[in-house]
Amino acid sequence: RCFYDQKILQKAFGEWKEQWTVCREKKLSLRADYHYRHLLLNLIFKAWRAYACQQQGKRNKYYVAESHAKKQILLRTWQHWLLYVGVQRTKHGMQSVALAFRERSCLRISWAAWRRQQYQKCSGHKMNILALQHWAQSLQFRAWLQWRELYLYTQNEKQKDTRAVTHHQLWELRRCVGAWLGYLNLHRVKKRQNELAQQFHRSRTLQRCFSDWQLSWECRRRMQAHQRDLEKQAARIALWRAFAHWKHCVVLCVEETQQCELAEKHYKCHLLVLQKYWNLWKSRL
Repeated sequence: RCFYDQKILQKAFGEWKEQWTVCREKKLSLRADYHYRHLLLNLIFKAWRAYACQQQGKRNKYYVAESHAKKQILLRTWQHWLLYVGVQRTKHGMQSVALAFRERSCLRISWAAWRRQQYQKCSGHKMNILALQHWAQSLQFRAWLQWRELYLYTQNEKQKDTRAVTHHQLWELRRCVGAWLGYLNLHRVKKRQNELAQQFHRSRTLQRCFSDWQLSWECRRRMQAHQRDLEKQAARIALWRAFAHWKHCVVLCVEETQQCELAEKHYKCHLLVLQKYWNLWKSRL
């Protein structure tokens, strides 16, 4: 009986040890799984942080490039405006030179006509005046044609040197040249057209600059909205992962508690059996 009780105790202790070993191995496997998941999440977070830093660097480079492009556009606009102002000053100088030449030529023609009128006879006074007027007009017209040809030649040479200017500025320059050619007959109309052209050019330049600024502002606003959406999504993902981790930990704790309760019940049952056999052995003894 003693040997039988000892064997029963050995079997019960072996079963309890085997169950305890299984529970310990399960705990170790759960800890290893938890450690592996924690390491994997840490690696994913580091990769996501590196990607976010890279994206931030790209966005900073894009903002710097966009600022540089705006500065280059403003610099080109300023250079074109300076070129336009220089052309306008040149045209005004040529206008003043042409007017002075016309005045001098008119004075010379009038002086020659007056000298010839002194030696002409009274009978051909009106005819001589008409002839002189016709000759003056023809000479003035020839001088005007020569000056116009010379101006067109110089203007074409300047246009060859400034082929890098945009189509809009070339069109503005041609219209200003056409208005300047009609300046000799209609000074007030030419001046008004020049003022309208300058106002139109300034308004177009301001409109273009404002449209570029508006496009850049819209692009920046969209990028900020997209960045906020990414931050919200990242926060939701992190919250969801934390909740999933907490839920998994709770499930593990519940399972561990249940296993402990089962082990405790089994141990109590084993103790009751042992107590029962011990009481029987004592009663028989």
